[in-house]
Amino acid sequence: MQEIKVTFKNGYVKKYPFLTPVKNLIQEAQKSCSTEILGARINNEIVTEETKLKKDCEIDFLDINDPYGYRMYQAALKFLFEVAIKEVFQGSEVNFLHSVPKGIMSEIIYSRPILNEDLIKIKEAMVSMITNNEKIEKFNIAKKEAIKYFNHNHQYEKAKNIHNSNTEIVSLYKLKTKYNYYYSEMPSETKLIKKFDLIYLGDNKIVIVYPSSRSNGLTPEYVHYSQIINTFEEGRNWLKIMNAPYLANINELVSSSKIESFIKVNELVFNDHISHVAKKIAAQKDVKMILISGPSSTGKTTTTKRLSTYLEALGYQAIPISVDNYYKDEEEAIKDHVENHEVIEALDLEMFNKDINELIQGKMVYLPTYDFTSHKKTRSSQGIKMTKKSILLVEGLHCLNDDLTKDIENKYKFKIYLSPFISLAIDRHNYLSTVDLRLLRRIIRDNRTRNTTVSETIEMWQTVRDGEEKYIFPYIHQADVVINTSYAFEVGVLKVFAEPLLYSVGLDSPYYEEARRLINSMRGFYPISSEYISKDSILREFIG
Repeated sequence: MQEIKVTFKNGYVKKYPFLTPVKNLIQEAQKSCSTEILGARINNEIVTEETKLKKDCEIDFLDINDPYGYRMYQAALKFLFEVAIKEVFQGSEVNFLHSVPKGIMSEIIYSRPILNEDLIKIKEAMVSMITNNEKIEKFNIAKKEAIKYFNHNHQYEKAKNIHNSNTEIVSLYKLKTKYNYYYSEMPSETKLIKKFDLIYLGDNKIVIVYPSSRSNGLTPEYVHYSQIINTFEEGRNWLKIMNAPYLANINELVSSSKIESFIKVNELVFNDHISHVAKKIAAQKDVKMILISGPSSTGKTTTTKRLSTYLEALGYQAIPISVDNYYKDEEEAIKDHVENHEVIEALDLEMFNKDINELIQGKMVYLPTYDFTSHKKTRSSQGIKMTKKSILLVEGLHCLNDDLTKDIENKYKFKIYLSPFISLAIDRHNYLSTVDLRLLRRIIRDNRTRNTTVSETIEMWQTVRDGEEKYIFPYIHQADVVINTSYAFEVGVLKVFAEPLLYSVGLDSPYYEEARRLINSMRGFYPISSEYISKDSILREFIG
């Protein structure tokens, strides 16, 4: 009998009979795995449990600590929640609005308000499906049949998305009597989705909280970020006014040659928001420094410049300062056992606070510049002195953390958090996450400005995200203002640049499936020409 040689991620090699199903390997591996195995990847490609071994291969298993396994868990949990809602509340609908730190924001559409006691019924329905180990089955059906199904269920935006797709076969998943898709593979059984929590926020809004690679397999405690939620809500309300809440509506603007006008309006709305922030700062007479922070690829450079322009229009002299210029010299960093530039201990906090306080006091200060080649700071030969109408714009990773400005009075500070909170929904159950939007932006920019490959950017991304989780997200609540740096139309623009780069990732890359997932997330977006994008748009930071 022919045998297949399988190499596992840890280097262990074992032979199996020809045509052994992957399911057998998963069951075998689960015995020594502390987390639930959700699926498998063979030679960098996601496969189903029913896939049979036909040639020598490398295999690794997907659990919630794997980025793809995490998304499988998330997709299945959303499906489980949707089915539970529709069973508990006959005639109801659920919308998945956007991600929040450590969870998903959902909204229940029903004939009456949801009550706290209803949460118990929803949880019981979900736990019942998990306990009974309901099957999650995958079906490939004809495009026309999928369109008919969603039209029949009044999910017209989904039907339009499928109509606009360039495939004749659509993959749907079935749980009990419901069919849906969530832009991800799903595990085959509900018993694998055991850990979650539901947090009721009122107004028929429920946050679904679930584990991640950063929570050690445990369901994390929910932290409420009202400013982020309000920012998403403002974006959704504006899109409703513009009659463009869903992807299909944006596609209609593209196909009817109305997208250029929509882009101009979207830019005006963003500019109006920055103007409002500038006026809010001006109204606080004691403010001398604006501290700006946000995760990677949020458009900090353009937004800071735009804010400077509006402040200057109000009579201020805006003085930019980068916290990166206050890194400790290499010798001092080594002495202090500083291993990387991300930690706040890598900064010369004493020098930073002394310089800022002297500037606020009206003294002449010669700001430093950090040389990343020599790993040393040098003072500028030209001094800076603040007047009564001067204001400092300080940008850096730790700007929301009070430890950065521990010697500066709070009355002088105004903190801003930036991130692209895209409010456009793909459909009522799917949205492009803020993290994926930032990753697409970064892939394009890194390739254009640093000649970095897609695989290299994706490889670095997890480290970038870990830094954000540690040094930015815990301090969001300290921000005085949250600025949304996304555009409702931007994925169509990014698609033109990102798609060819993502297709360049070969099957031999460990990031092949991640590249394909990102391609899949953009598949329904009509491409939009960059000729409509103004020279001072945030998108120019990324597309050039």
